Amino acid sequence: MTIPAMTWQRLKLLLVLAAALAATVAAAPAQAQNYKFKVLHTFHGASGAQPVGGVTLDGAGNIYGTTGVGGGGNCSGGTGCGTAFKLDRTGKQVWLYKFNGKDGAIPYAGLLRDSSGSLFGTTLMGGDLSCNSPYGCGAVFKLDKTGRKEVVLHKFTGPPDGWGPEALLVEDGARNVYGTTWIGGSDSVGSVFRVDSSGNETVLHSFTGPPDGGGDGAFPYPGVIRDATGSLYGVTDGGGAYCCGTVYTVDTAGNEAILYSFPGYSYGSGPLSVLLEDSAGNFYGTTKSGGNSECGGGGCGVLFEVSPGSGGWTETVLYTFCSLTGCADGEEPLAGPLVMDAAGSLYGTTYFGGAHDDGVVFKLDTAGKETVLHNFTGGADGADPWAGLATDASGNLYGTTQLGGDLKCLSKYGGCGVVFKITP
Repeated sequence: MTIPAMTWQRLKLLLVLAAALAATVAAAPAQAQNYKFKVLHTFHGASGAQPVGGVTLDGAGNIYGTTGVGGGGNCSGGTGCGTAFKLDRTGKQVWLYKFNGKDGAIPYAGLLRDSSGSLFGTTLMGGDLSCNSPYGCGAVFKLDKTGRKEVVLHKFTGPPDGWGPEALLVEDGARNVYGTTWIGGSDSVGSVFRVDSSGNETVLHSFTGPPDGGGDGAFPYPGVIRDATGSLYGVTDGGGAYCCGTVYTVDTAGNEAILYSFPGYSYGSGPLSVLLEDSAGNFYGTTKSGGNSECGGGGCGVLFEVSPGSGGWTETVLYTFCSLTGCADGEEPLAGPLVMDAAGSLYGTTYFGGAHDDGVVFKLDTAGKETVLHNFTGGADGADPWAGLATDASGNLYGTTQLGGDLKCLSKYGGCGVVFKITP
């Protein structure tokens, strides 16, 4: 196999800092005066670099996550194979696991933590290095709670198996984990998989596309969520009835159904975010483009709600990004997930936009009013948050930025990223 052009484009997007826009902000979004931003941890390369996934919290306030590169190993042009980490509640590193390629490489999603404290995740590359030699097709791994012992549960082998998981995993009561690969499967446009506690993998669904619409979904980047019946729900970046992605479900028998197809334009295009479900069964997420004619004409993304009804599933666009001059309200929300508070307000991040075009943390209330909680500057506070947010019982918000922080670290890419906390 050879690595496809789309993969190279995606790696380039993740590792190269886009040129800063010089637009003057003529209008400003509402600013949250009572929210306090703090950098908890700055990555320096050897300790990890460029976290793309979000973080997971335990009951004591410890923070778990991954970095896409750094640590060590001859991966990603010498920038390292990536790490998994544990920080205490103050941001001090407790332990660090460094991937080496054979045990996985380039972990772009965060971690699932089970009731015993074990951690599960995916790597985009590594594993079986004969697959897509010498890069590997990705892996599902398990780490013990000390961070010292790693077990590779499954090494992907490419079509008809999956290839290139970026998925945040979910678990059922039988200790099976579920996720997605963004390519691979029988038609090379992605799959939904299950891996049991012994490492046995089952491809539950292979997407068929075509990517430009007229059929099934294509390219399910972020993973799935699971409801009480065991059904899985997720999004695809492409395919569906139109051009522009889907919301889908896969039941316990592996039967897939498209719940909603994005038509693009004002409805949004290219959903990349993990879904958030509320108590009424509605789903919330974001698209990276669509919504308006800004951002080069393709749109800057939307925040959407997809709801069930007697006539099928319908979409409501709750907010269109870059509604303000210069995208002061944010631009291009990516992997999610969103967070919802008790009042129904939603919280998330955008990769670009804001006062410095380095992304924002935002709040959207139930009336559709957006508030920017933090504008990233591209300096010590970080830049370009790829993932969404996590929250604790006190309503504090936690997240990562891919870039910024220590600007001497991987300086040609724009820094090695940070873990941050926002306190209401």
